[in-house]
Amino acid sequence: MSAAPTSTVETRARGINDDWLAKRFETVLEPDLPICDPHHHLWDFTTHRYLLDQLRADTEDGHNVVSTVFIECTAFYRADGPEHLKPVGEVEFVNGAAAMAASGRYGDARPCAAIVGRADLSQGARVAEVLEALALAGGGRKGGEGRFKGIRHAAGWDPAPEVHNSHTNPPQHLYGDAKFREGFKVLAGMGLTFDAWLYHPQLSDVASLAAAFPDAKIVLDHCGGPLGVGPYAGKQSEYFPQWQKDIRAIAAASDNVYVKLGGIGMKVNGHNFHELLEPPSSEKLAEVWKPYIDTCIEAFGPKRAMFESNFPVDKVSGSYRTYWNAFKRLAGGASAEEKRWLFHDAAATFYGMETTGG
Repeated sequence: MSAAPTSTVETRARGINDDWLAKRFETVLEPDLPICDPHHHLWDFTTHRYLLDQLRADTEDGHNVVSTVFIECTAFYRADGPEHLKPVGEVEFVNGAAAMAASGRYGDARPCAAIVGRADLSQGARVAEVLEALALAGGGRKGGEGRFKGIRHAAGWDPAPEVHNSHTNPPQHLYGDAKFREGFKVLAGMGLTFDAWLYHPQLSDVASLAAAFPDAKIVLDHCGGPLGVGPYAGKQSEYFPQWQKDIRAIAAASDNVYVKLGGIGMKVNGHNFHELLEPPSSEKLAEVWKPYIDTCIEAFGPKRAMFESNFPVDKVSGSYRTYWNAFKRLAGGASAEEKRWLFHDAAATFYGMETTGG
């Protein structure tokens, strides 16, 4: 394995208990509904392993997952060479896993059909070298041509020690930094996507970024990172109105901004599912998540909203099967066309993959 992972990512890999997860079994709902899971990771940490075999065990557990999108997580960086090019190793590794899956030896599904890597946009215009190297590592010569589709530059920051800041060690308002925006302009000019990941008190930074680059393709990860630990513990109802206002502002900032519906089963969200004697049911997950999911779908519409697993990070609160059952319950009132977008085509459209059509 290459360079050691940072403490934030590896910390979030802890606490996954397969014996606890096995205590809940549910029948798969709507098993034929095509799913593109637009957010998962692969890693091999000392605390937890989640590679292609583990991913397939989840995605092939009853739901019709036809493709997935890998999101950077500091895994398998190059051990040697220039520091700014070490993240290219992650895309090289994942592209190899995707090639294994694309051989057809494991079935028709296409795990890691799209890859989101990491580049430090704070390098300004010099980041072009890294983006070009990532594109080559993903099987293309320019933005979006191969499996490499774009980057995530996480910006999660909070003064509370209970809230672990992002693995990028960002400043408080990274997305407003002049040098960052210089690099972002290069990214957008290459036609690459951007995953925005930060916490709910910072959401105005995403609205500002989207307004400044209305043609850029941006997706907000994890419903905008609603916190529930430290000073935010038990106060979700207090900050919910402001979170809701910020979500609507981001959706209105540009038609090119999307949102990922999920990633709110992490410990940092404060729902404490991991403390239960048995894993929560899909009904319980849907009940707790409903205010967030409904707000996001209402603000962005089904064509700009995509359900995500955020596995294996969210595995601390439930199984893959239970999670997607919860999402299907949350979309229970949607039409067949709306479900097509929410579960597959919004993700496929954003990342430049094949849609289900219709």
